[in-house]
Amino acid sequence: MFLFDPSEVAMLRASSWLASLRHWLACVLAMSSMALASTAFAQTDGGTGGGTGGTGNTIGASEFAGVAVDAEGVLQRRAVNDPTGQLMRTRLEQAEATLGDVAKSSELRKVSLTRLIAAVGQALENGGPDEEMRHLAGLTRIRYVFYYPETKDIVLAGPAEGWVETPDGRVVGFETGRPVMLLEDLAAALRTFAPGGKKNPLVYCSIDPTPEGLARMQQFLSQIGRQIGPGDEQFIVDGLRESLGLQTITVGGVPASTHFAQVMVEADYRMKLIGIGLEQPPVNILSFVALANPAQIARNALQRWYFVPDYKRIKVAADGLAAEFVGPGVKLVGEDEVVSEHGGRQSVAVQSPASRKFTQSFTKMYGELAERAPVYGQLRNCIDLLVAAAFIQQHDWYAAAGIDLGALGDEQAYSIETYNAPKQVATAVNSMWKGRRLMTPVGGGVEIRASKAVAAENTLADDGSVAEARAGIDLKSLPADRWWWD
Repeated sequence: MFLFDPSEVAMLRASSWLASLRHWLACVLAMSSMALASTAFAQTDGGTGGGTGGTGNTIGASEFAGVAVDAEGVLQRRAVNDPTGQLMRTRLEQAEATLGDVAKSSELRKVSLTRLIAAVGQALENGGPDEEMRHLAGLTRIRYVFYYPETKDIVLAGPAEGWVETPDGRVVGFETGRPVMLLEDLAAALRTFAPGGKKNPLVYCSIDPTPEGLARMQQFLSQIGRQIGPGDEQFIVDGLRESLGLQTITVGGVPASTHFAQVMVEADYRMKLIGIGLEQPPVNILSFVALANPAQIARNALQRWYFVPDYKRIKVAADGLAAEFVGPGVKLVGEDEVVSEHGGRQSVAVQSPASRKFTQSFTKMYGELAERAPVYGQLRNCIDLLVAAAFIQQHDWYAAAGIDLGALGDEQAYSIETYNAPKQVATAVNSMWKGRRLMTPVGGGVEIRASKAVAAENTLADDGSVAEARAGIDLKSLPADRWWWD
């Protein structure tokens, strides 16, 4: 954050329209989905606590919140209203009437990847994957990954239930509201850790202000000086938004035009909105805005927040034929950077207390948040699929089972690159009265090193329960064309 102390006001060239204003302080936060920058203006008349809403809208309970990407690649917030709930009720009734046995909830549904690959190949010759395939038989989490040498089945297992599409296009479970895992996300994960492919790919997204935008912002702040008066907030807000301009979205490791990439970008973007107070989370997360103490933040610091997997969460059986995923699976971490007058950025060693407390609070509440805000459940699902794919590749189960990815590994046969690729997002700006400094955090993203989660130094020893869970599944009587069962 860029922090300016009132004692330095004389050193700045204030604009003439600011010279006669009474002393008071405005705290403004400008954010680009993943970013904030920070500055302070002098105060004369004893400003009070509180805040203004800026340009952000708090997501209401009657709205399905999300984002959309237009044909030019610009990401925007969107909300779909269903005030009476009638649209959702109608869709739920239709889904319950058509899904059949797969709609029954199950504590541990099994999906044979070996058989699913074959079934998808056959389905593509006859019109494409059906509902059960496209939604992985209703899996809402991966709890176990098993391999059975006697039948050559690679099995994913976890809780499952019937599903329905919400008005904003997400697919969630009937009973829990958790997002259902998707075949297209599984395909993206498997292609990233394909048989014989790279052993340590990095999957990531990042939304960053451009160096030119940061330089323009610095210039704007230096031009207006540090003394402002009541009613000037909108001028500052507009100036910050215009000077920062569009932020750049970068996606790596998976194609940017996939659903997997869309989930990463949306989760990151909306997490930053929560951080600066532009979106009210459905659970009790301490925002950076609420925690920030300008006196504890370096003058030119930037806050960078990004999601990573919880790498110490894979419990592996002694024979290597089974693994269990434990814990919430996702962490929010942070680091600070400094910005030069020309817009350059450099990491620094110490994270601010407010930033640290925000990331810790977000991580602590992530499991509950994922239950109530589907995009975070979707991100966890994507990470779990990626870690499962890394585990399967690491243990070379493809060779053991004598299979490849078939159509799931072939974009020409089974296309998943069907979305507008996100490229840019407009700067979102909020303003509030706090302390003596204007704060605007910058930086963040999602970084998934799935192979790190399955590295020997990070795996947990099995107490016997993982091997026991695998042994409790009998595939001998399973029909050859059956790819899921309870």
